[in-house]
Order: sequence, then structure tokens, then C-alpha cells
Amino acid sequence: MTDPAPPSQPPVPPARPVTGTDPAVTLRGGDLGWRPVAPALATVRLIVLGAVLVVPLLATVVVALLVTSWVWLGTVALVVGGLWGLWVIRRQVSAISWVELDEEIVIRKGRLFRSLSSVPYGRLQYVDIQSGPLARAFGIASCEIHTASPESGGSLPGLPTAEAEALRARLAARGEAQRAGL
Repeated sequence: MTDPAPPSQPPVPPARPVTGTDPAVTLRGGDLGWRPVAPALATVRLIVLGAVLVVPLLATVVVALLVTSWVWLGTVALVVGGLWGLWVIRRQVSAISWVELDEEIVIRKGRLFRSLSSVPYGRLQYVDIQSGPLARAFGIASCEIHTASPESGGSLPGLPTAEAEALRARLAARGEAQRAGL
């Protein structure tokens, strides 16, 4: 009598690409190669904050000197608001990151209120690159990802200009390749 054949083990499924539905794509980050935006984005946002605050700050100082001393409270409030804005901008910019996966691009933003946007390449319609004069002076641009639905797009601010242009080209190629199979 022969021994029965040992029970066969189920076949091991082939490795599959990481997608947005995988546990690795989380608000905390997982083990993916998250890429941060350029630190120059914080500098640009701080310059804009300073430009917005300088006129009210000067106005409160002048009024406080000419009229009454209680207006100094407004000056103090503007300075405290500016310092708080500096802290918030630094924290916001350091919390923006993104990763290109096999089937989608994922953008993560926020510290207190976190968001995770996943845009499948097959749903891309077009990608915009925008850069104002101040952003151009610091060599950064924003990448806007548009889909058929306004709710499913995404934006990625503060990329180095060359990287934004390369990302636009890659996303356009991947979007075209993914749509071809539909």
C-alpha cells in the first residue's frame, strides 16, 4: 500500500501593487515613500502673511500713538496673530506629502484635520501647473489634478518647478494609459 500524497498547499498569490485600499495608505503614513513638498512653500506663505498683516499693524500703531493708548491692544493682538500664523504655516507645510502608486496618486495634508486624497490615474482628465510671481521667485509651483468630478480631484502645492512639470507629464501619460483599457 502506498502512502497518500501529502496535502498540497494552496498556491501563494502573486505580489500585487500597493493601492489606496491597502492598509499601507493611511492618514498616519504607513511604509510608503511619502514625498514632502518644498520647504520654500512655508517661506512664500509667511511672506504673504507678513504682507497681509503689515498694513493693519502700522495702522494700529499710528492710531495708538495719535489717539489713545488702549489701541495698543489691537497691535498686540495683530502681533500674537502673526506669531500664531507663523506656527500654523510651518506645521501645515510640513504635513503635506504625496506618493505615486501603481494605480493612483495619493495626497496627504493636515495635522489637526487630516485629509487623504486618492486620485486614480484612469479618472484624470488634465493636470494644471500654476505658479505666481512670488512662487516663481522661490522656484515652486502648484499642481492641480482634475477629474470629471470636482470632488475627486486634488491639489499639490509647493513642488519644485522641475518636479511639478515632470509630475504633470507622468500623470498625463499614466492617465492616458489607464483610460486606454476602458
